[in-house]
Amino acid sequence: MDMEQNNLQPQEYQPPQEYQQPQQPQQPGPQPYQPYQQPPQPMKFCKHCGGRIPADAVVCTLCGRQVEELAGSKQAANMPIVINNNNNNNNNNNNNVVAGPGVVYMPQGRARSKWVAVLLCFFVGWLGAHKFYEGKIGMGVLYLFTMGLFGFGILIDFITLIFKPDPYYV
Repeated sequence: MDMEQNNLQPQEYQPPQEYQQPQQPQQPGPQPYQPYQQPPQPMKFCKHCGGRIPADAVVCTLCGRQVEELAGSKQAANMPIVINNNNNNNNNNNNNVVAGPGVVYMPQGRARSKWVAVLLCFFVGWLGAHKFYEGKIGMGVLYLFTMGLFGFGILIDFITLIFKPDPYYV
């Protein structure tokens, strides 16, 4: 019984110690990835923005302005600049037809009466009648289905037709 009593006696409380991972010896073989670190480059300051740039930079990597003269620019400065500007644009638009005796010049297109088109536009423009009269079938169908482009097309066409010459050509 004495043995049982010795085991049951209270002992002093000891707080748990922090866990420390056991150190493992370095083993030859693959090592954990460590990114390659470049050796420090000589740096200089940009004279425009004051930022640090590589010493061999000709153009600032921060502001984009030229910091140094280009290699060989002294030779280029002594050479003359030759500008060859031979732009000979010959536009021969001969719309002036010289008609001989008995020859009558007719402009291209079909002649249409200004006043017929104005009246068609004013009275039945919402059906596109003036567009069909001019031979513009696609626009006539569009005016037919949209009631003259919702009235705006009729107004614009009416004003345009009033200021056209009589006869006008389409």
